[in-house]
Amino acid sequence: MGEHNHAHTATGRRGKLAVVFAITATIMVAEIIGAVISGSLALLADAGHMFTDSAGLLIALTAATLALKPATGKRTWGYQRAEIIAAAAQASVLLAVGGFIAVEGVRRLFEPPEIQSTAMLWFGVIGLVGNVIGLAILASGRGENLNMKAAFLEVANDALGSVAVIVSAIVITTTGWTQADAIVSLLIAALIVPRALILLRDTIEVLMETTPKGLDLDEVRTHLEALPHVVGVHDLHASRIDSDTPVLSAHVTVHDGCLTAEHAGVVLADLQACVARDFDVAIEHSTFQIEPASHRHDETLHH
Repeated sequence: MGEHNHAHTATGRRGKLAVVFAITATIMVAEIIGAVISGSLALLADAGHMFTDSAGLLIALTAATLALKPATGKRTWGYQRAEIIAAAAQASVLLAVGGFIAVEGVRRLFEPPEIQSTAMLWFGVIGLVGNVIGLAILASGRGENLNMKAAFLEVANDALGSVAVIVSAIVITTTGWTQADAIVSLLIAALIVPRALILLRDTIEVLMETTPKGLDLDEVRTHLEALPHVVGVHDLHASRIDSDTPVLSAHVTVHDGCLTAEHAGVVLADLQACVARDFDVAIEHSTFQIEPASHRHDETLHH
């Protein structure tokens, strides 16, 4: 039943991503056309952002599809980590685009071109409408994993960028101050870079197998060592396979007389129940090596 629910959830994510990808790609093409017609850097910047978001959503869609593939003897976790790799790729591309927009925006502050603000306005409105639809589709699933979070943030950034384009077009139409286009471009860059850095940090933490946020290993060790028959815990490690699959492993020393089938089974059940229910981060995938106290001095590596 759990595997069925996981597959159903992953299929739902894939469907949402596919629809939002189609919307974003369509808006991107429209804004590129609008940028050529109007000469607006802000519109071109938003189109460039749309381009990277379309690529990012395509990566996310691919990752969601791969996540449905079953585990094999070669890939025992299947393709679950594809989600993390996809999110890291999206963040990297977003950083590159943000840097380009920032440089070009500064240049246009000093060399503002002619802008056709009416065309800029209408294409900005088209972009905003499409982004709002995309946000509505992704809103319910944005907290499911890093892949969905990345997709939601990208579309949210696009929506803010479209709003900024519309404001810029109105300012240029009413005042003739064409530097507004460059300023909006810099604003879009400012929206892109910080969020991309946060997303990149989160994905790197998973790839570096950092202890999941909210899980204190010292507290875990204390709880485990307080269980009946447990003498000590060492080689304790915790990490994540993807954004929502924490794993934990440890060597657990017990009294020499506790290695009978009956005692060992009870100890193992207590250990697994402890990490699954006693902490804010519930760990259902745990591996424990149970050792007699007499074996403790035979080990050469301790972590």
